[in-house]
Amino acid sequence: MSGRRGNLFAGLPVAAAAEEVFEALAAGPHVLVERIVSSGQATPPGAWLEQERDEWVVLLEGEAELSFADGSRLGLGRGDWVLIPRGVRHRVERTRAEPPCVWLAVHAELGGGS
Repeated sequence: MSGRRGNLFAGLPVAAAAEEVFEALAAGPHVLVERIVSSGQATPPGAWLEQERDEWVVLLEGEAELSFADGSRLGLGRGDWVLIPRGVRHRVERTRAEPPCVWLAVHAELGGGS
């Protein structure tokens, strides 16, 4: 087989890391697929995330909570996914440290609107 392969649960940090770990799995001019591992991190107080492309993200393991500039909040557990349209301000309010949160994120033009 030519190409790349891997396992989304291989190489996870054995202890809580100081920062989230981002690993690009596939990338092109218009798309980024990445694994994110969070172990208790959150967006710093007062800061917002706002992407230039839509972001589809699934939480494969762990528990997390997102909040949005419109005041809404979204709790996520294993298997939950969300499509965040480009330009929508959001924050990671919390992630559970044990087991670490394993996310799969796709950044692309996905028709999420804004």
